[in-house]
Amino acid sequence: MRILFLAGVLIAVPIAAAEATDDPQLTRLATCQDSWVEWKSGDPTRLNQLVSRIQAEFTEAKFGAYTPKSSLAVLGFPVAQVYPESVGMGVGFSVVVNATFDAVKAALGKTLGKPLKCEKPSDNMRTCGLEIADKKTIMLMAEDNPKATTTLFGCYYFYEK
Repeated sequence: MRILFLAGVLIAVPIAAAEATDDPQLTRLATCQDSWVEWKSGDPTRLNQLVSRIQAEFTEAKFGAYTPKSSLAVLGFPVAQVYPESVGMGVGFSVVVNATFDAVKAALGKTLGKPLKCEKPSDNMRTCGLEIADKKTIMLMAEDNPKATTTLFGCYYFYEK
């Protein structure tokens, strides 16, 4: 709250909260820098910490999604939901951000230092991907609609190729 003195009158003006800064853990998981699949076999303590964090800081929604209880950002975009065990229909970790497909695609390309390979839109969806390592691929998905304002992206773990 900021107090202003204007024309002899004190006025209280609410100040918008600062934009959420990027959440390092969510960013690392969504960009394949960290992997809960690897933690599961090699570092179960980290996996348990992630599970505890999700339970404490998020509200369970439908279909495996969790909504943050407070403002969070990944790649500079506000997080709408996280899917701690999936990317679309596959196994992985993904986030839904309040941003357009093109904005997220550009930010991912800049962050990864490589462009994503996009498929021709089908079934009303736009998708892109970039293989990061064996059995790890960054996936990007959004509705094929110029008015769409949410985009899903994350790290997909391929078990068979």
